[in-house]
Amino acid sequence: MTSRSSRKQKRAVVILAGLAILGIAAGLVLYALRDTIVFFYTPSEIAEKNVVPGQRFRLGGLVEAGSVVKGEGMTVRFAVTDTIKTITVEYKGQLPDLFREGQGVVTEGKLDASGNFVADTVLAKHDETYMPKDVADRLKEKGVWKEGKGAGS
Repeated sequence: MTSRSSRKQKRAVVILAGLAILGIAAGLVLYALRDTIVFFYTPSEIAEKNVVPGQRFRLGGLVEAGSVVKGEGMTVRFAVTDTIKTITVEYKGQLPDLFREGQGVVTEGKLDASGNFVADTVLAKHDETYMPKDVADRLKEKGVWKEGKGAGS
């Protein structure tokens, strides 16, 4: 009978050791991805986190009024703000039809060496009613968003 319980004990130890190793591996992966799990960063968060130029991420906020400048070809420069900090965005391509000043926007790309954001994707919503929940929540935290305030209000 001792050999039978000994086998069960060995099996239990192997199973527990395997589960412990899986738990440690999952913890390490989550720790490594802790900053990239976020859907987007606001301009203030980028300043706080000291994001390294060349690191790919999403930038979200409002398109600052009066900041949209169309350049040569399909190049457009505009500013994204959370009313505390502002980051200049450069985008080469066609902007979404719903892109407007004062509206919510999420852009994807990288910071260049001068601190400007070079976007390769721009996502826009037509008013705050349909803004992504994360953008709306962060703008509410900053005191920029008011419930029920639309583009035409």
